[in-house]
Amino acid sequence: MRPWSLRELVGELTSGITTPIAAWQRARARTADTEHELRAWVSMEPEPEFDSAAGLLRGVPLGVKDIIDVAGLATRCGSALRADAAPASADAAIVSAWRHAGAVPIGKTVTTEFAFFAPGPTQNPARLGHTPGGSSSGSAAAVASGQVPLAIGSQTAGSVTRPASFCGVAALVMSRGRLPVDGVTGLSPSLDSHGVFAATVSDLALAWSALTDQPDPALSAQRAPRLLVWNAASLDVVAPEMRDALQTARNRLTEAGAETADFLPERLVSELTAAHPVVMAYEAARERAVELAAAGQLSEPLATLLLTGAATSVDAYDRALQTVAAGRETVAALFDRYDAILGPAAPGAAPAGLAATGDPILSRAWQALGLPTVTVPALRADSGLPLGLQLIGPAGAEEALLAAGCWVEAALRG
Repeated sequence: MRPWSLRELVGELTSGITTPIAAWQRARARTADTEHELRAWVSMEPEPEFDSAAGLLRGVPLGVKDIIDVAGLATRCGSALRADAAPASADAAIVSAWRHAGAVPIGKTVTTEFAFFAPGPTQNPARLGHTPGGSSSGSAAAVASGQVPLAIGSQTAGSVTRPASFCGVAALVMSRGRLPVDGVTGLSPSLDSHGVFAATVSDLALAWSALTDQPDPALSAQRAPRLLVWNAASLDVVAPEMRDALQTARNRLTEAGAETADFLPERLVSELTAAHPVVMAYEAARERAVELAAAGQLSEPLATLLLTGAATSVDAYDRALQTVAAGRETVAALFDRYDAILGPAAPGAAPAGLAATGDPILSRAWQALGLPTVTVPALRADSGLPLGLQLIGPAGAEEALLAAGCWVEAALRG
């Protein structure tokens, strides 16, 4: 299963080699061929509306995670509590933005229950029988398998970064607050961020250019970046294969001209990693109060999160927020000298089995800070499974981070 190049499709649509309807038909045909194994979709539009807007992505099929409203489709959030949900009356703000850029939502992709840990049925296209990660499992799998060239998700802990790494695709997690979250069923307002998946970082750069009406970051990817290399040693979770991949990547990037240095404030990362789940649980219990009242009908992981959050004191929550605020200042100062932080996107390759979605621990600190990240589909484990690396950049600097990501991607591919 191979991903579908967004750049190639946009070129074909722009030149008239193909049409929006033909692109949709290709997406439907690819999905029909693979969906019985992958199970990436919850529902699909019988026939999408092909808007006449002339956005750069005009006619590009788009998958939408099923916590994000699409007019005319139900938002069930992967939960039995929403099994009878009525179709949404309007698009979420982020879907409207993608439509304005020309993309065509063709359906809703699988999510874990309310974007937390309870796994859905989706398989990993890189190897069936392995988890695709979560919570944006369907979006990652749909892109990795070539069902669509672009799909959107969300991240509160590691829900975009980890699936991208496990499935072998690129992903952007936007700075928190960069775009509105109206119409998204959230979990933690201080942590929730938008995300998007594509085959390559170069494709992400094109998508971001279309979404924001800014120059393509890939065009400014000529300068070798200055990188702080973070090996996550203080968290003690990184598998040897991922440590080796990070070192291999560092060597290649240095040879290609990048300036690299060791990331030093490991204690801070540990403190932020510990603060993140406190904030998440406290806010989730209040954001999802209706679901908390029906905790007995929820999956065990989600019920535990909400009950833990309900029992978390205001003082504990405030202390966690203070830790995050202090960390934000310290990390922001690092970006005065360096363009990005380079580190592992997940502890290792996708685990076998579908009973769990993997550990988001390597994203918690950066998500607590609300920073943008780019997952680069970099290397492979000895097993052949993908190993992704993540680049973390300053808040609001998606354009520069994507440019650095394009450079890193090109250097690693040789």
